[in-house]
Amino acid sequence: MNLSVQLAPKNECGLLLANPVMTASGTFGYGTEDDHPFDIQRLGAIVCKGTTLEPWDGNPQPRIIETAGGMLNSIGLQNIGVDAVIKEKAPVWAKWQVPVIVNIASETVDDYARLAGLLDGVAGVSALEVNISCPNIKAGGAEFGAGAESAARVTTAVRKATSLPVMVKLTPNVSDIACIAIAVAEAGADAISLINTLKGMAIDVDRRKPLLGSITGGLSGPAIKPVALAMVYEAAEAVDIPLIGCGGIATAADAIEFIMAGASAVQVGTAGMGNPRAPVDVIEGIEKFMLKEGIDSITELIGAARR
Repeated sequence: MNLSVQLAPKNECGLLLANPVMTASGTFGYGTEDDHPFDIQRLGAIVCKGTTLEPWDGNPQPRIIETAGGMLNSIGLQNIGVDAVIKEKAPVWAKWQVPVIVNIASETVDDYARLAGLLDGVAGVSALEVNISCPNIKAGGAEFGAGAESAARVTTAVRKATSLPVMVKLTPNVSDIACIAIAVAEAGADAISLINTLKGMAIDVDRRKPLLGSITGGLSGPAIKPVALAMVYEAAEAVDIPLIGCGGIATAADAIEFIMAGASAVQVGTAGMGNPRAPVDVIEGIEKFMLKEGIDSITELIGAARR
């Protein structure tokens, strides 16, 4: 049984995953924490916390609220900064078999390029995920992902600055996901991650104030799965580069839906907070499904619902 997938077939470096299950940025730290209830080498890939040029403190508290069928978060990309990632985290990653993908975020196009250039050639860094879709920062972020032209501009700048495989993470808070997917693919993206969180908020009716410190945040979890699935399907119809599905994936059945919609891989995020074994449960569930169905390679399932 072959679960391996290639997420950067047009890139000289390539990005071969042993299986299609990844962790989503911001939900698994840097992977270096010691409290994981499973061997992280079993994962297809790890996507680390969003990384910026300088350390960021993030948004004011409170930052996380449970909602019906999901969670609102407004972390605001709190992180240690790229220099600390290179000095403290990358040397650890370089000893691992599982590839680590660094999610990068910024407020300007030039700084996206600087981040890409600094991480280029760093041992332990297998690829970049370009975050142009975070709804929780005041400038940059989702503003770049809101339009095809701005999304392409960031992608082009990053592509010129690095030889690493480049994945671009798109926002769902747009009217035409296919148009933006086409733009970043034509600008040089090796793969596309979709989707990031949906913009949302909650109000404390007793205090008559927003519950989140930054007023709005990003909605994740099962509530957004149908939206994410539809956007993966639409993007798969529009581009011919690998897609990574993300949004409400908690079980193997969820992951298989995304793969059948056209995703080559999936990211497990919010589900891992309630069930730390969720990523491995998804891997094992996919294996059981393939065995039951007599499927030899995961690639047989990619886009199966589109045929």
